[in-house]
Amino acid sequence: MTANGTPYAPHTEAETAAMLSALGVEREEELFDIPEEIRFDGTFDITNREERTTRALVDRVLGENDELVEFLGRGHYDHYVPSMIDHLTDRSEFLTSYTQYQPEIAQGFLQALFEYQSMIVELTGLDVANCSMYDAATALSEAATLAIRSREADGARVLVPERLHEGRRRTLENYLIGHDVDIEAYPMDDGNVDVAELTDRIDESTLLVYAETPTVRGAIEENLGSIGDLTGEHDALFVVGSDPLALALLEAPARLGADIVIGDAATLGLPAAYGMGTGLFACREAFLRQVPGRLVGASEDATDRRAYTLTLQTREQHIRRERATSNICTNQAWVALRTAMHIAWLGPSGLAELAEDCVVHARELADRLNEIRGLKAPVHDRHHFREFVAHTDQPAQAVASDLEASGYAVHVVGEHEIQLCVTETNADSIDGLVEAATEAAK
Repeated sequence: MTANGTPYAPHTEAETAAMLSALGVEREEELFDIPEEIRFDGTFDITNREERTTRALVDRVLGENDELVEFLGRGHYDHYVPSMIDHLTDRSEFLTSYTQYQPEIAQGFLQALFEYQSMIVELTGLDVANCSMYDAATALSEAATLAIRSREADGARVLVPERLHEGRRRTLENYLIGHDVDIEAYPMDDGNVDVAELTDRIDESTLLVYAETPTVRGAIEENLGSIGDLTGEHDALFVVGSDPLALALLEAPARLGADIVIGDAATLGLPAAYGMGTGLFACREAFLRQVPGRLVGASEDATDRRAYTLTLQTREQHIRRERATSNICTNQAWVALRTAMHIAWLGPSGLAELAEDCVVHARELADRLNEIRGLKAPVHDRHHFREFVAHTDQPAQAVASDLEASGYAVHVVGEHEIQLCVTETNADSIDGLVEAATEAAK
C-alpha cells in the first residue's frame, strides 16, 4: 500500500505535494470543479433492504413502464438476434477479454475479428476495415480527422447533409474543436442530396463530403455516383454512412467513389439499445497508416502456421503517443464479434433476404398508411429501407400521443410528420398499428 492509500496512484506524500505546488493549489480537490449538490459526502443515503425486498421493489418500478410496440428507428434498429450469439459470446474467453495485445493467447478472438473486418471489406468494397470504433458518430468524426491528416490540399470545409442525426452532427462538432475547419450543411431534395446545390457549394476548400444511404429518413440515396464524381473533381474525400444490412442490398460504396464508409455495425448482433453500438469504419488502402482504432492482420508464426495479430500499431497511443491517429481506446471487439457471428449465421443469401424484407415491410406499411384519410406515406417519393416519414394532417405530436395510448411508439420529426421503422421484430404488429393510425388521423 502506498502513502496515499491506493496502489493505482503510487505517489508519495512528498511527490503529491510537489505536484500540487507546481500547479499552484493546496489540495487535490481544487483541481476539480464539482457542484456542491452532487459531491459525494461519504454516504449514499440508500436504505438497506434484503434481497427479496429489493427484487420486489425493482419489479414494481419496472412494471410502471408502458408496454409499447416500438416502430422507432433513426439510427437504432431492432433485428432478431439468434440465441446462439448470446450463448457463444457469453463464454468467458470472449466476455472478459480486453484488447488482444498478446496474440499467443488470443488467436481465436483475433481470428474472429479478422473475419469481421473481412466481412466489412466485402460489403463496402473498400480495402481496409477496423474493429474498434465506438459508434457511427465517432466513426464519422474520425473520418474527418483522418481527412485533416491525409489530404494534401488545404481544405477547411466539411460538408454534411442538412438532415443528419443530431448526435452525429454534435459529435463531429466536438471532434473538430481546435481544428481550423468549418462544418456546413448542404440541402436535400425530396429526401436525397440536392446535387445541383452541392455542385455550387463544393470547391477546392472542401475537405470532405458526407452522404448517407439510407438517409436518416430511411430514403435510399440515388446520387452517390454523382457525389463521388464531384468529390473526385475537387480532391475532397467522399465519406458514405450506411450499415452492414443495408450494404448487403445496395451497391458497394467503393464502386461509387467512396473513400471511407462509416456507420453502425451493431445493427446486426445487438438488439436496439438506443445508445450502445459499434462504429463501422472502412477505407481505401491509401489511408492504411491513418486508420483510427485497432487493425487485426494475418501473418505466420515461427512454424509457418497462419497466425493473427494486431498490426501497424505505431498508429496508436500505446506505441507512439504523440503520433497516434486517434485516442479511441475502449475495446469494442466483443460487439464486433457479435456482428460477425450474426452475419455468419445469416450467410450471404440470408443477409440479402433480410435486407430485402426491410424494403418490402417498409413499402407495405407505407402503402397501407397512405390509404388512411389524413395520412400521406411516404413523404419522399423514393425507395426506402426499414423506415420512412409520413405526413399527418393532424398535428404530428397529437397523432403520436394517440398511437402511444394505443400501445405504439413512433418518432415525431416535424409539426406534421412522423417517422416509422419496421423490421422483422415488429412486422407482426403492422395490422394493429394501422388500425390505431386510422383512429389517430381523424
